[in-house]
Amino acid sequence: MMHYQCVGIGVGPSNLSLASLLHNHADVSNIFIDKKPKFSWHDGMRFPEANLQVAIFKDLVTLADPTSSFSFISYLHSQGKIYHFLNAQFESVPRREFSNYLEWACEKNDNIHFAEEVERVGFNGVFTIETTRRRIMADNLSVGVGIEPKIPPFARHCTDGTSFHVANFIPNASKCDDKRIVVVGGGQSGAEAVLALICENHGHAPRQVCWISSRDNFLPLDNSCFTNDYFTPSHSDYFFEQSPQNKAKFVQRNILASDGISERLLRQIYQRIYTLRFIDASPPDVALMPDRVVVQSAHDGLQWKLVVDHRATGTREIVSADIVIWATGFRPARMDFLAPILSRLERHNDEFLIDDDFAAVWDGPPGRCIFVLNAARSQRGLADPNLSLTAWRSQRIIDRLRGLRNAGIVQIPSFITWAGTSAAQERRAV
Repeated sequence: MMHYQCVGIGVGPSNLSLASLLHNHADVSNIFIDKKPKFSWHDGMRFPEANLQVAIFKDLVTLADPTSSFSFISYLHSQGKIYHFLNAQFESVPRREFSNYLEWACEKNDNIHFAEEVERVGFNGVFTIETTRRRIMADNLSVGVGIEPKIPPFARHCTDGTSFHVANFIPNASKCDDKRIVVVGGGQSGAEAVLALICENHGHAPRQVCWISSRDNFLPLDNSCFTNDYFTPSHSDYFFEQSPQNKAKFVQRNILASDGISERLLRQIYQRIYTLRFIDASPPDVALMPDRVVVQSAHDGLQWKLVVDHRATGTREIVSADIVIWATGFRPARMDFLAPILSRLERHNDEFLIDDDFAAVWDGPPGRCIFVLNAARSQRGLADPNLSLTAWRSQRIIDRLRGLRNAGIVQIPSFITWAGTSAAQERRAV
């Protein structure tokens, strides 16, 4: 069996970042495995107008190693289109362009393997990984299997393709022509689906689009300077030290810092509705229904009936539709391959408990780590599933693998004093 210092399970942006930064570290043998036949990243939501909600430098590597050949800038340069990208003056990076960049990074790295599924992980001094192709050993694991769609339990029974998660929008888009569509969910994905449904499509359009959100309104992403400090290493470490109660309250209060709708997208939707209603006078008819919660759904063989509670008034409404699109978020994907060692890992609610280097807390020996990526939002805060700290998190893991800490340039702390200052510290500062 081949023996590696680190084996990555899953190749999404999180593990791809780690693989890219490890590429120049010959002292850390590694391999990354994914069951997909080739790289893909939210292919079912490749909306033409979708853009990233993060800055251009928040790619796989730049914020940890600006000289890396796996940066987004290196990708543009290697394709001969860096000047064209600059001249295009995009407000933010198109999501389809970023997906192409991620695929390019996979193709550059011989340590990444697709069409190979990890079936079982055992441990006997070292990790033994059984895949559909082979059996390998590892000193450490990096688990980055990504996310899966989250749909309310009462909506999971549909099998005829008239009710589906927004993650599967593109394959089902052709079904929406001349239909009554309901989109449930007031975040960025729901907004992208609404815009795609109401935009000009060569005479093909739904008859009606209804957009339901549990929020008070269709609210914008809080992208202000001080709010963006939540997506820095110093705040991530500060958040990690807080009590579980404080963490939960913070995430709830500041949800729009990560799950609001970009202002550009809101403006596009509003302008398109104006055009449909006052200029074109053409379908689809658009109904906007915020401050409502869908509590039940049923299909009578002809149409959907959604039972909707209005939060402010307490009234109950019935919304009819031919197709329901659930933009109700995601959750960490299942990790059934860890079943043989699952009882040895500590839990934190629905998450694996992690330490400050993103390693799962378990009863194994020191130096045998299971790093858990993009699956600890309640412990690490809003930034954990976000691209903003992906490169920093990867570098933190690499330092742990190499027995180092803060080996690179130490970043200047935030302008904001997050932690409380004790009286003794104040006296020393004076």
